[in-house]
Amino acid sequence: MGHDVSVFMLRIDALTKNYNRHGSPAVDSASFDVNDGEIVGFVGLNGAGKTTTIRVGCGVTLPTSGSVSIDGHDIVKEKAEASMYLGWVPEFPNFEQNARARDLMVYFAGYHGISKNDALKRTKDLFERVSLSGFEKKKLRTYSQGMKKRFSLAAALLPDPKNYMFDEILNGLDPEGIRFIRALMVDLKRRGKAVLLSSHILTEIENISDRVVFIHKGKIIKIATRDDLAKIESASSMLKVVIQNLNDDALGYLRTLGEVRVEGNTVWLSNFMVDPTQISTELVKRGFLIREFNLERSNLEEYFFKLVGASQNMLPDRSARN
Repeated sequence: MGHDVSVFMLRIDALTKNYNRHGSPAVDSASFDVNDGEIVGFVGLNGAGKTTTIRVGCGVTLPTSGSVSIDGHDIVKEKAEASMYLGWVPEFPNFEQNARARDLMVYFAGYHGISKNDALKRTKDLFERVSLSGFEKKKLRTYSQGMKKRFSLAAALLPDPKNYMFDEILNGLDPEGIRFIRALMVDLKRRGKAVLLSSHILTEIENISDRVVFIHKGKIIKIATRDDLAKIESASSMLKVVIQNLNDDALGYLRTLGEVRVEGNTVWLSNFMVDPTQISTELVKRGFLIREFNLERSNLEEYFFKLVGASQNMLPDRSARN
């Protein structure tokens, strides 16, 4: 079949998945794309449809209607070809427990036409990268859940595909693990990969995503661009300034920038559009002694729950599988 050179590397088009024909669909006409060199965050409450979307997207379960294409290959009609271009890490990795890790990697490599020697070399390199060195010959049943997740990540990276779907990959990781994943995502983006990242850790989604897809009760309720996220951040940021010699002149200046609330010597400034460093510089230039100067952001979570609240009246209540 001809290869679609569409700019969209991962495309979800009017995807619907219904586990029970008498109930509401788990995913309802969802459409979005993930481009080359782009990280798209995928956000929703438990049961919103994130995992179902990803499971359909990687060919684990069939859609009721709609389609998913990976590099122009339909995940249902051309599953073998589409799978060659996709790396997937599920929320709860499940492997043959009595298999040894390195043997399993060599087995996976065979699906991608990678020779045993190359597979062994890549496994060594990848296990170093995901901090599993020394565990290559161990059986999977000896791995902790976190180690299984890192093994699953190494397996996804093995063929170096162009597209990735990560389902709650940050779950259960310590801060060092989260830093590693963050650096990995940025590296994949730099190398022109398309990354779909589902997570409930919204600060991480906000920090590294180029766009964020919000899903609620199976429906996409918003796709926010980087510019949208910057506006959200600006509108929801609160600047806390403690000024030792606070007076009406300082308050007059701050009121020209946004909304001001005063508590003793502390001023809270909101809805401002000026770079905070400019505000600090100007206050110092005017002779004010700043004892504290902090930008306190309300994160993506607040915005998400506003979106959910706004959509509640438009969406029917249902119980759905995630």
